[in-house]
Amino acid sequence: MTAPDRSILKRAAAVRAVGEVQDGMVIGLGTGSTSAFAIEELSRRVAAGLKIVGVPTSERTRLMAQQQGVPLLKPGDRPRLDLTIDGADQVERGSLDLVKGAGGALLGEKIVASASDRMIVIVDDSKIVERLGKATPLPVEIVSFGWRYTVDRLTALGLRPHLRLVDGKPFVSDAGNHIADCHIDEIADAAGLEAELSSLVGVVETGLFLGLASTVIVGRPDGIEVMQR
Repeated sequence: MTAPDRSILKRAAAVRAVGEVQDGMVIGLGTGSTSAFAIEELSRRVAAGLKIVGVPTSERTRLMAQQQGVPLLKPGDRPRLDLTIDGADQVERGSLDLVKGAGGALLGEKIVASASDRMIVIVDDSKIVERLGKATPLPVEIVSFGWRYTVDRLTALGLRPHLRLVDGKPFVSDAGNHIADCHIDEIADAAGLEAELSSLVGVVETGLFLGLASTVIVGRPDGIEVMQR
């Protein structure tokens, strides 16, 4: 049996999500390959007359949206957003809790999602899990100063952190931080782990997005599935 084309499934989910956008909205624009499909669809609708403004979650997203003609605000120019559309690395069925951050923009993504009235997450069906963790590492954004001490603290918690590298050098986020990708077994208590990580000196933010997704739109080979929280 031929494996499904994940890009087709992601695009279908993105088009469905952008169908929720209405005139006058302020939209948070996620970062990553799936979010790129949403920006492309938003651009098409803007060209057809849709009146919206977007708030990018990363410099990469800002450049992409700007090139495609989506009007933009700077993060912080508007205290509340109507809707954020973003992807995810994992979605836990039932809770709709997320792991995000593979694209390196988890801090901006969480700030924008937290400032939004709604968050629609778009994924293909491979991202749906019964429990977060295991196959997908948990990204943790850490300050670059003394990062080895912070990695040691993460190790002491029983995680298996690896500093993210690009071309052999530490990855640097838009905010100037590094990311430790923490390999972990199933996360039985996501809220407890989030609190524990957030209390560590040197940790800026985690890739656990808990209670933020209101809707998850899943592209499947046999059609679209919509999950609500």
